[in-house]
Amino acid sequence: MARRTPRSSAPPESGAAPAILWAPWRSAYVTRKPGGADRCIFCFSRIGAPERRRRLVLYAGPLTLVMLNRYPYNNGHLMAAPRRHVASPELLTRDELIDLSAVVAASVQRLRLAYKPAGLNVGLNLGRAAGAGIADHMHWHLVPRWDGDNNFMPVIADTRVLPQALAESFALLEPLFKSIDSALS
Repeated sequence: MARRTPRSSAPPESGAAPAILWAPWRSAYVTRKPGGADRCIFCFSRIGAPERRRRLVLYAGPLTLVMLNRYPYNNGHLMAAPRRHVASPELLTRDELIDLSAVVAASVQRLRLAYKPAGLNVGLNLGRAAGAGIADHMHWHLVPRWDGDNNFMPVIADTRVLPQALAESFALLEPLFKSIDSALS
């Protein structure tokens, strides 16, 4: 759980310590080494149930996969990616494009069912300059949004508060993704 030290009303030049938000689990993200396909979070050949849960993979089809974002912008933040390691949509085959599009649509449906958001942000960032954290393996972000999710924390403290742990998000969504193959047929 994040801890926040009491905010001082003294100005920064007074020498008073600034407020600090502790999030030690983020150190794994900020200290990770960039890698190629062998270190890519989207690339793997076989995945059993324990590894699938550890990697937060909700769906692993022959052409596409869906996983929870380990560093989410909001609860239920998913990433949908082609199984093949490619950086941009024009590099996908027609079958991959069709499958990825269908999986994104099915994922939107499941997010609406599970979280009942007021809206969703759905998009992809191509290249580091566009904000891609993993630039060499394209992936769609699906982020549920609610009318009240811009409360005082992100506005005043530039900090997001996620009320649901990743394990809870996984447990909520996993049963819904078991039927995705039949929805794609």
